[in-house]
Amino acid sequence: MHQLAFVCPGQGSQATGMGRTLAEDSPAAAAVFAAADRALGEPISDLIWSGPSETLDRTENAQPAILTTSMAILAAIGERSSALGLDAPVPVFIAGHSMGQYSALVAAGALSFDDAVRLVRERGRLMQASGQGRDGAMAALIGLDEAHLPELLAGATAHGVFVVANRNSPGQIVVSGERPAIEAGVELAKSLGARRAVVLPVSVAAHSPLMAEAAAGMRIALSEVRFDAPASPLLANVDARLIESADGCRAELVEHLTAGVDWIRIVERMSAAGVSTFVEVGPGRVLTGLIKRINPDAELIATDDPGGLDRLIAISSVPA
Repeated sequence: MHQLAFVCPGQGSQATGMGRTLAEDSPAAAAVFAAADRALGEPISDLIWSGPSETLDRTENAQPAILTTSMAILAAIGERSSALGLDAPVPVFIAGHSMGQYSALVAAGALSFDDAVRLVRERGRLMQASGQGRDGAMAALIGLDEAHLPELLAGATAHGVFVVANRNSPGQIVVSGERPAIEAGVELAKSLGARRAVVLPVSVAAHSPLMAEAAAGMRIALSEVRFDAPASPLLANVDARLIESADGCRAELVEHLTAGVDWIRIVERMSAAGVSTFVEVGPGRVLTGLIKRINPDAELIATDDPGGLDRLIAISSVPA
């Protein structure tokens, strides 16, 4: 039997037009896009489907757009299973990458979709405003031996805030902090053997201390929203621990703004627990690519195309 994990992508997976064909073919998916429009009081579905891409890419738009598309895909999975007289696939773990943790919480039954889409809109707004007066930046480092990380951190932090934001896969990390430190870190990483080190085209230093103001704002916003304990095992971004309570959900969504995402550890924990198939519930295939490098033996399913949905249902569902 296939042991499934659902993984939900974060910012960077957005693309103009995502989910449009799905919504045309699936009433359940279309209903999710309509619900997002109502929750935000604006037609975000039009922005998702028609752009312009530079507006969609803004943090406060990209985050609710990805959440909405991810949950539309999940709704279509349930709809298609039901039409075939089958139970919907049930994951043994759920995990989200950064902002994808909000999608994971909705999928785990811990947070309503309406609340989630409003929260990620606020999250994006707060992230963009956080750290004003401190020029934030992020960089991707490819092929750097992690044994050199202490030397990299020591050298770069001499120029300002510099932290590891994401351990995405073996040989791929993302660093975040103040721009002078990031630029210095890029040059130092190259000298330490990184195959590629490049400053990313983003305007916020996500998963760094520069997000402290955003974290404080989200703590207030989250306190006003109902959470339930996750119905499926949900893993934390920082250390892959289980999140088992409503308060744990709130704490996770505050903590991961200023702390990193250890995606390697998350995937390794799920694999060690017997997960054989990872299902990327959301647009794009970013997480599918990362997981392939972490666990080459894993079966991977991307659900942003009809073939992926059919394959998922075929291997995982049993008669209702």
